[in-house]
Amino acid sequence: MSDPLSCPEFLHNPYPVYDALRSAAPVSRVTTGSSSRPSYLVTGYAEAKAAFTDPRLSKDTARFFAGLPSHRNLHPAVAHTMLATDPPQHTRLRRLVTKAFTTGAVARLRPYIEHTVDRLLDDLPVEGEADLVAALAIPLPVTVICQMLGVPECDRAQVRAWSNDLFAAGQPQRIDAASHAVAGYMADLIAAKRTEPDNSLLRDLITVRDEGDQLSEEELVSLAVLLLVAGHETTTNFIGNAILALLQHPDLLDRARANPGRIGSMLDELLRYDSPVGIATFRYSTEALTLGDTEVPAGIPVLISPGAANRDPSRYPRPDHPDADRDARAHLAFGHGIHRCLGAPLALAEAEITLRAVLTRFPGLRLAVAPEGLQWRRTRLMRGLESLPVIRQVERPVPLG
Repeated sequence: MSDPLSCPEFLHNPYPVYDALRSAAPVSRVTTGSSSRPSYLVTGYAEAKAAFTDPRLSKDTARFFAGLPSHRNLHPAVAHTMLATDPPQHTRLRRLVTKAFTTGAVARLRPYIEHTVDRLLDDLPVEGEADLVAALAIPLPVTVICQMLGVPECDRAQVRAWSNDLFAAGQPQRIDAASHAVAGYMADLIAAKRTEPDNSLLRDLITVRDEGDQLSEEELVSLAVLLLVAGHETTTNFIGNAILALLQHPDLLDRARANPGRIGSMLDELLRYDSPVGIATFRYSTEALTLGDTEVPAGIPVLISPGAANRDPSRYPRPDHPDADRDARAHLAFGHGIHRCLGAPLALAEAEITLRAVLTRFPGLRLAVAPEGLQWRRTRLMRGLESLPVIRQVERPVPLG
């Protein structure tokens, strides 16, 4: 079929499109973007979970695009990150950064995250309208990952702008320019930290590069760019989507407000309900294979949609309604298998701390616009709000007499 992801309604609400595709077949042959080259889009839960771990689906983009004509000018540090590799290269690179995102490492970051959330909420107006994406969902994960990497405060707004540009759907020149800007910045930052070492994660990676043979200079810059971008993009979407889901579903909101300690156990369901990643990063078939009942030829891009899979009614009854009692731990919002999101523990901690603080400090919070008036990011890969205008109502005592 023609590009199902190009209709104007898709960015605002992709789920009817996903449902229609899944009803026809959980793996569909589609054409996306301006290319006439076909792809296969996976919208069924079982098929997506299987595809995430199928070794015949490669992430080696350099191998796939070698020899193909291209008018793109993506910087190699962005085009060929760890996400675009297969084992054993992927295994080696992932091992170098895994320890920074373990549950224990994230637990040690919680006081800093809590302090950052409190500071951001202190800056909101006492009452009236505020944008929780601009004021909270963006700056929190940006601040945390930049702190981990040692990015100076004065550069963080620019770094965020470049990162946002990398996901500008339908604007290849803007994406390419941003890729060179952010890669150049990280290369300069690496050079600066060689001159003036600190205790950041980036400095740890520089040490691995300079004192051993586990990392090339190109891989070092690419890892730095990936950690910077991936370390906040999905979490920004996660926080915004989660707050919106709570505000749109009073039953869920009332339970979270009544028992803030339960918010952590609700995060998996919130991720399932509105995944911050609509379509996972690029894969292609290295040989012919069968996904579900669909035959996929060799050499074809395969797009896995966690957003669609998490709404598959054969896996999750009543998938379009968030259920606080549902066991959603097997959701695919973080992917599955060896490429499962490395930063999942950090994203969960940031979201839990943020939601608990917002609901505790803002008991009268409500949307400032009708849901259909909300603006969503113009990207197929991510599912996230451009803004989340809310009104904080302060409960005042009723005067006596």
